[in-house]
Amino acid sequence: MTKIRTDFPYETRHEDIRIPLPDGTRLYARVWRPLTDEPVPALLEYLPYRLTDWTAPRDWQRHPWYAGHGYASVRVDVRGHGNSEGLPGDEYDATELADGVAVVNWLAEQEWCTGKVGMFGISWGGFNSLQIAALAPEPLKAVVTVCSTDDRYDNDVHYMGGSVLGVDMHAWAATMLAFVCRPPDPHYAGEEWRELWLRRLEAVEPFVHTWLSHQTRDDYWRHGSVCEDYGAIRAAVLAVGGWHDPYRDTVLRLAEHLPQDRVRGIIGPWSHQYPDRGLPPGPAIGFLQETLRWWDHHLKGAENDVMAEPLLRSWISESHPPATVYAELPGLWVADPSWPSPHVTPVTYAFQGEHAVVDSPQQTGIDAGRFFPFGNDADLPPDQRDEDAHSACFDFPVPAESEGGTPIEILGRPSVALHLTTPAPTGQIIARLCDIAPDGSSTLVTRGALNVSARYGRDRAVDAQPGEWETYRFELNGIGHTFPPGHRVRLAISSAYWPWIWPQPDAAGFTLDPAGSSLTLPVRARTDDSVTFEEPEQSPPLGVSSPATLRTPEETRPERLVLRDVAKGEWTLQVDPKYGGTRVYPDGLEFTEDAVETYTIAEDDPLSARTRSEWHIRLHRPELAWDVTVDTRSEISCDADAFHTSDEVVCKEGGEVVFHRTWEKRIPRTAG
Repeated sequence: MTKIRTDFPYETRHEDIRIPLPDGTRLYARVWRPLTDEPVPALLEYLPYRLTDWTAPRDWQRHPWYAGHGYASVRVDVRGHGNSEGLPGDEYDATELADGVAVVNWLAEQEWCTGKVGMFGISWGGFNSLQIAALAPEPLKAVVTVCSTDDRYDNDVHYMGGSVLGVDMHAWAATMLAFVCRPPDPHYAGEEWRELWLRRLEAVEPFVHTWLSHQTRDDYWRHGSVCEDYGAIRAAVLAVGGWHDPYRDTVLRLAEHLPQDRVRGIIGPWSHQYPDRGLPPGPAIGFLQETLRWWDHHLKGAENDVMAEPLLRSWISESHPPATVYAELPGLWVADPSWPSPHVTPVTYAFQGEHAVVDSPQQTGIDAGRFFPFGNDADLPPDQRDEDAHSACFDFPVPAESEGGTPIEILGRPSVALHLTTPAPTGQIIARLCDIAPDGSSTLVTRGALNVSARYGRDRAVDAQPGEWETYRFELNGIGHTFPPGHRVRLAISSAYWPWIWPQPDAAGFTLDPAGSSLTLPVRARTDDSVTFEEPEQSPPLGVSSPATLRTPEETRPERLVLRDVAKGEWTLQVDPKYGGTRVYPDGLEFTEDAVETYTIAEDDPLSARTRSEWHIRLHRPELAWDVTVDTRSEISCDADAFHTSDEVVCKEGGEVVFHRTWEKRIPRTAG
């Protein structure tokens, strides 16, 4: 249970301001400040998700809390988003980052600021915190980055193991198309809101055009990937992630590559959420208190013990039955003094058996769960037995206690070496690590994928030589998990994983030689750790409501629905991302959003893969007679040589169409 705190060392106030940039553009900002005559450090959260509505409930949980502890906590909308001026650009483009540096410098120059600035954020805000830290503005002394990445190509929403990440290449591009088309709010932007909006709409270009045009790790992806030069980061970095978030490996890499005197890492059981919010899976922690220690030390010079904490504090889950949601997972916190850890030893398990032909039906992966779990009821993978049936499975028993067996505790990134031959020059290899209980249930632990053409590096595409044997090596995503005595460690190998991985045109599978193949687990020795966190607390909530009278029928649809046309051999996955639904804000805004994604494939035809996303957004202020809607449609299909994208935007004011545009694009398949 999260404690709502109402008494703070400082009384606070907040105000909305516009921060001027060197080119004259003004960014919309909300500043919470302590009531004191003394200057205080500033904390910046900087992202495009609209501070006056979309992130407002989350913002009110933390920004007033920081202000109450003696910080100026500042939330800024990126150029071309929310009520900020200017035109929208690509994610993390040079303009966004330069603007961020300018905001950091502007904050440091204010009379109420000591000249020291910290940045924090989750996802987009965590990304650009790291990226702006790599540009090293002098006032930026510390960063807290949550659920973010250091590698935009291979650890983001676009590609995985060198393959197109079909589920989120599509879904996030479609989401951002809808998001970027939302108008400024006249309640805050004033009479110029409409002019700003129409100018913004004329500049809109679907992100998917750019993302699909760069199918290997080229300069486009190197930009903003701080793994290119960790040494450029001068600020102290607290990196936080969750085992059910796709970005958790960044915490391990930052802990490994940044100097130990200015980095610490925390990985919990969480989804793509701040760790104090109490959303599944828990347990939640006192994240705000933990970050306050970080800010106090690096921005106020407090002699606390935050840098005496272990380099990495991680949650290791106990074995648990498969489920799509867990209120809390069983497990324990452990501490490691460095990364790689002296407590972790790689243990290799050799495969046994005859050659295995792996030619998975194209719907394999339908039970993968959501790429970005947010704590919803259907986010996590269900029992993997159906997926295992479409894979080549290699089991490694954990001896029972009666046979002297002890738990196998792993922490880090498992890896595989797979000796195989493929009948086609292209293809994909997917590896899933599962925990098999005595009753046969299969719980997904972690997974990884490799595009055959990316085996020599993500920066190039090299076709396989059909009929030739070769060993393919790759890592799975990091995890902390315990396999108990009497269970089996299973590695399941498939050649398809839809809709996560967009299938290659050949999709002819491969033949695996167990004699030359192995699984390596990062086995951690049990240690006597004492890792504790305070209970979560937040400032009082904003008070957003969701009146039943305003809800749409769509808000009752299933979160994930699988449809099978038996006669056609066609599978459709329908997903409702459930970002927020309908809500009413204390300032009178009625905000409605509804989205549905569909992923369709025929079980024997990789070229049948197609995706579709439809968004509807309505912003309504009855007192201003302001009523705006945004409707978008985004689709991706393919043939053997190209991806085909189709996008449409229709924007209305008061029921009248003010903007309508469609895009049709053919993008050659070069690698993904």
